[in-house]
Amino acid sequence: MGSTAQVPSYVELQESLRYKAGIDEIIIYCVNDGAVMSAWASSLGVEHCDANDTEGMITFLGDPTGSLTQELDMELNHPGPASVGIIGRCKRFALYAVNGEVRYVAVSEAEDDPAGDDDPSATLAPAIMDAIMKIKDEL
Repeated sequence: MGSTAQVPSYVELQESLRYKAGIDEIIIYCVNDGAVMSAWASSLGVEHCDANDTEGMITFLGDPTGSLTQELDMELNHPGPASVGIIGRCKRFALYAVNGEVRYVAVSEAEDDPAGDDDPSATLAPAIMDAIMKIKDEL
């Protein structure tokens, strides 16, 4: 469920995120190369998704070496079997940043579901939008 729900939730709510939550850009990235990320965006019908394309709101970026994932301390290093693609992946997470300052981080993971595939709800767009709105209310 996670891989088919997370990104589509942001595609579906991008206008609400822009106009209600004040989000300028949604960045989708994973440990993969740019060609795969472009193909993924295309398969979801997301246009204008390349870096510096000011016509789009959702940007797809690859992290082929995992360096950003490691710097964010979001590397999925669960000892699960490599055959299911656990090794070298990025955790399923979402973060909210304002002018480079991280204000909120959510990670979808559980002991028996380290990749957050069964329950990605903490990182889906509705949960992040709720978190952003609460943060804005506190300001």
